[in-house]
Amino acid sequence: MEHKPTILILGKLPPPLMGPAIATQIILNSSLKNQFKLIHFDTRINAEVATMGKWSFSKFFKSITLYKRYKSIVKEQKPDVILVPISQTTMGFVKDAPFIFIGAKYAKVIVQLRGSNFKNWLSAAGNSTNNFVRKTLKKCEGVIVLGKNLKHLFEDFFTEEQIFVVPNGADYELKTKNEEGLNLLYLANFLPSKSFDDVLKAVALLKQKGITNFKLNAAGAWDNETFKQNCLSIIEENKLDNVTLFKPQAGEDKMQLFANADIFVFCPKMPEGHPWVIVEAMANSLPIIATDQGAIIESVIDGENGFIIPAEKPEMIAEKLELLITDSNLRAQFSIKSKAIYTANFTEEKMVENLKSVFKWIIES
Repeated sequence: MEHKPTILILGKLPPPLMGPAIATQIILNSSLKNQFKLIHFDTRINAEVATMGKWSFSKFFKSITLYKRYKSIVKEQKPDVILVPISQTTMGFVKDAPFIFIGAKYAKVIVQLRGSNFKNWLSAAGNSTNNFVRKTLKKCEGVIVLGKNLKHLFEDFFTEEQIFVVPNGADYELKTKNEEGLNLLYLANFLPSKSFDDVLKAVALLKQKGITNFKLNAAGAWDNETFKQNCLSIIEENKLDNVTLFKPQAGEDKMQLFANADIFVFCPKMPEGHPWVIVEAMANSLPIIATDQGAIIESVIDGENGFIIPAEKPEMIAEKLELLITDSNLRAQFSIKSKAIYTANFTEEKMVENLKSVFKWIIES
């Protein structure tokens, strides 16, 4: 029987439905298990979006228990490679570091960043934090980022060949549209950083111009009551009867929302990694309006399958929406290109191929 190298993959699993958790789930269920023995260590502590990033004694003791259990598993399974997702906040990185230090005593460790704010965080942090990060990353064989334009984040810590690009990729069971009319879709958690309020303001601006021949479907979880009330006020004050809000969607329900959509809108104002919703939108052949955050511009090519606009510019969202709403030929052109970009670069097969190459390089180096 052929020996399969053992890969220990750390990471959270849903719930909550956050990008990194979805990524871990896809990787564990992928065809990578044909080439490697995949073992998962669930680092999840938070069960809800609202508790993310909040310190408590309970979470502290849960973390200590996690480290002890992790060490036991590493010693027992003797993995060839350990994949550790890292945070881009001081508290988060401090919690991640023990996984690296413990793991490096027994195996080769590679870290993965699923965001793009790493350099900004370190620039604002003190010398002690920067020194701690440098000391921690010295224990690693390399780092995985989500896009080519994110490699610069780690140029001070790793050589060029130690920085690997593995974009998000997945396969989907697509649905058939079962809702008439022109539909816009926003699908992400309702966080201030995701700028859902700007999308609503854009819809209000279109209404002022008499453009109301469409619906906006929006699905996600709220974590900020002030932001929620602000968004609801925009809907109420502008009488946006064409806006429908949904709870977080998953599985077939989520895919049906994508199938019913004609245009996807996601315009975050804060750094992103490579959002899964962008991959899902491309898989569903949608024109996309987005901002230049993280690796988004490696998926949304301005003027080809969508538009890249400045952040916090609802008037620009409205302008691009008007173009796509009023020009069916442009929508069709962008739709075809979105699907082509997805098929070429962001399927599960492409992600597995990239990860396989990374693991082989680490094992053989």
